Amino acid sequence: MKNTLNFPFPRQLQMWQILAAACWMLLLGSTYGCDENRGNVNPEANMNISQIISYWGYPYEKYDIVTKDGYILGTYRIPYGRRCLEKTAPKPVVYLQHGLVASASDWICNLPNSSLAFMLADDCYDVWMGNSRGNTWSRKHVTLSPTSAEFWAFSLDEMAKYDLPATVDFIIEKTGQEQLYYVGHSQGTTIAFIAFSTNPELAKRIKIFFALAPVVTVKYTQTPLKKISKFSREAIKALFGDKMFHPHTPFKHFVATKVCSKKIFHHLCSRFLFTHAGFDMKNLNMSRLDVYMSKTPAGTSVQTMLHWGQIFNSDRLQAFDWGNPYQNMEHFHQVTPPLYNITKMEVPTAIWSGGQDIVADPRDMENLLPKVANLFYYKMIPYYNHIDFYLGQDACQEIYPDLVRLMKECL
Repeated sequence: MKNTLNFPFPRQLQMWQILAAACWMLLLGSTYGCDENRGNVNPEANMNISQIISYWGYPYEKYDIVTKDGYILGTYRIPYGRRCLEKTAPKPVVYLQHGLVASASDWICNLPNSSLAFMLADDCYDVWMGNSRGNTWSRKHVTLSPTSAEFWAFSLDEMAKYDLPATVDFIIEKTGQEQLYYVGHSQGTTIAFIAFSTNPELAKRIKIFFALAPVVTVKYTQTPLKKISKFSREAIKALFGDKMFHPHTPFKHFVATKVCSKKIFHHLCSRFLFTHAGFDMKNLNMSRLDVYMSKTPAGTSVQTMLHWGQIFNSDRLQAFDWGNPYQNMEHFHQVTPPLYNITKMEVPTAIWSGGQDIVADPRDMENLLPKVANLFYYKMIPYYNHIDFYLGQDACQEIYPDLVRLMKECL
């Protein structure tokens, strides 16, 4: 039997050990009066999503959207921006969907002049930000408790089948708009490709699908998360259980605010982000590492990770395999999980990818592009990694102006 101490992310475990040692150094330093390299913690590092929006002077609304299968999704709205004079007039609606083990905070973690949600609001868009079931802000259910295994029995399938339709329907009803713009990052594009290709009525409500670092084919992905596919379902559950995967914990928050706020640890803390995303240190605002690290990871289900492991192994975007023909028959009316045929998706699509992205590898992107039936815009940024699309300091020059231009051309 292999040593589970090396499973499945040895480099990350080593870095956590180093950070744990750093925490002890900080505690001892504080005890003995050593306050060198003291860092100023950004106030947003200790704020929730609503507080961050208010902190920067923007209005917000928070809604709990209930899906058909009973999950309660925390959804946030910025109805207009600080520079938008038409506060009460109807505005084009934009919906932002985060990636794996992330949350809506991704879109507001940077300063207002470089955070997509704030920039869109200032440009007089009605901005909505979703949270996938199981993350920090969507960990509630009408009847199930998050302490139960039943609560965590979901994967990409349910996010696409229930979460997106419920959220889009709610926004359409609330705003009175017939269509909205959809911006997804990473897994936020995966569930969109699934939903828009299998639910034609939902697809009709999407004016443009903006896909940032889309992940569909993963033959060449180099993310350490791919190691999860090398182990059996039983081994993964033995290590992680059958409930929550990679939630934000008090210890991780302590590291974010007490360690990553200090310049001496910036390089070490940034490696947690870059190990999973690809390296582009010059494009990350190191002074805000405590904010980034205080919001991520936001958690998901172990079953979602099993689903990704299945996709890594097969290199096919396919529904979750429940492990035996009887359960598959119960869920899909066939003994094997159905494949998702994204070529059926006809939503107008714009794609951005990165040359240094180890998750959405450029070679996988070459395989994806011909399958997108209504692709009308594509841009590859050679030095971008997987998180530059929402954290990159120059995303407000490289991506967001073109994104807004394409929206305005569609009005």
